[in-house]
Amino acid sequence: MIRLYNTLTRKKEEFQTLEPNVVKMYVCGVTVYNDAHVGHAMSALVFDIIRRYLEYRGYNVRHVMNYTDVDDKIINRATQLGVEPLKLSQRYIEDYTNDLNNLNVLPATSNPQVSKTMPLIVQFIEGLIEKDYAYAAENGDVYFRVTRDEDYGKLSGRKLDDMQAGARIEVGEAKQHPMDFALWKAAKPGEIFWESPWGRGRPGWHIECSAMNLAELGEQIDIHGGGNDLIFPHHENEIAQTESYTGKQFARYWIHNGMLQLGGEKMSKSLGNIVSIKDFLSNRDADVMRMLVLSGNYRAPLIFNEETQDAAEKSLERIKSALRPAPASAKGLSPESASTLTDQTETTQQSFTDAMDDDFNTPLALAGLHELVKAINSARDNGATSDQLQAAQITLRELTGVLGLRLQEKQGSGGDADKFIDLLVEVRSEVRKQKLWQLSDLIREQLKERGVLIEDTKEGTKWRWS
Repeated sequence: MIRLYNTLTRKKEEFQTLEPNVVKMYVCGVTVYNDAHVGHAMSALVFDIIRRYLEYRGYNVRHVMNYTDVDDKIINRATQLGVEPLKLSQRYIEDYTNDLNNLNVLPATSNPQVSKTMPLIVQFIEGLIEKDYAYAAENGDVYFRVTRDEDYGKLSGRKLDDMQAGARIEVGEAKQHPMDFALWKAAKPGEIFWESPWGRGRPGWHIECSAMNLAELGEQIDIHGGGNDLIFPHHENEIAQTESYTGKQFARYWIHNGMLQLGGEKMSKSLGNIVSIKDFLSNRDADVMRMLVLSGNYRAPLIFNEETQDAAEKSLERIKSALRPAPASAKGLSPESASTLTDQTETTQQSFTDAMDDDFNTPLALAGLHELVKAINSARDNGATSDQLQAAQITLRELTGVLGLRLQEKQGSGGDADKFIDLLVEVRSEVRKQKLWQLSDLIREQLKERGVLIEDTKEGTKWRWS
């Protein structure tokens, strides 16, 4: 039985879906006004891993990830660049889609956009006004009335009185209560707008996700996800307006990933410490970013620096080492050694499921995979044939695939480059025969810097692209 941590109840709970074997999962996507960064990648990877595991366990996952293409940030950026807001956002939607593909993130079942959900957003707001959960101000804004929602604050654990103490009504706002939030914003001169019963304007951020969720998955869903920076106010407000509108529990389970930290600080545009996904992928393989995410608890902060990236890369290389074939000269394992490898394969399969069933404990799942890696490499060193390694390697491939790892060996340019490396490796072998260890090590290190890994085995020296 899968158990997951529910932000709403602040404890682990058994996972039970609304419909048998179907998971309705909505994950808040990006506001598309600039290049996506590795913080966005972290969240996308967390929920990709969760989705892949749920599918591995037999669920049909309807995964919705929205694009916020109507927002103040988009309007401001478009004004700076002198382009139309929707054209700007569409460009970044296409870029982010490409980024996710390069990260091996499975395409969502659907990717709704705010600009294409406007009629339902207006209808949603009208329904809240009719139920007296919202009110239209004289200036054309519409606000949600938080005092009408007795449960307001239940996700974040905040009390309305405490929130009110630090809140104030800004100049130009027509709220009745400092914590009331905008459902509709009257358009300012020159801004993009849509027609509504309250005049020209555009929706507030929170109502957008509630409406897109309703359009794609219906009134109730199993999982709502996103970064933990969205718990308040975004997800808190989503719950308030959706449950006030439908009269039903909105999401059964709320899952939030921790923040990515660069140099001990949260990555953000305001701090100027952004690493775009494109920049990352120009220097590292996509598996490195995924391994970084897998190596820690998804709810904890993720430290992103050269040291953690190098560690992730080394972990990947260890796993890849177990997928190499046995030497042609292999004599075969004894029955006892072959049985040990079989036992470890079965143990790893069970430990992997146990770990992932426990709130997607990827560090523990990886630990089990590394035990299998050690067993495979030990068996190969002890003379296992490719046939004897096959079942264990298939299991390793399957389980790493559940985590979304591709484990591709880097390909060289082939031809003359590969022949030249063959020559250097041959020269190094001769140098080693003459016990010129310093020169031998120099050749190894120089090749490593150029992406070539050398291994000295009983059958001789072998090389591969790292």
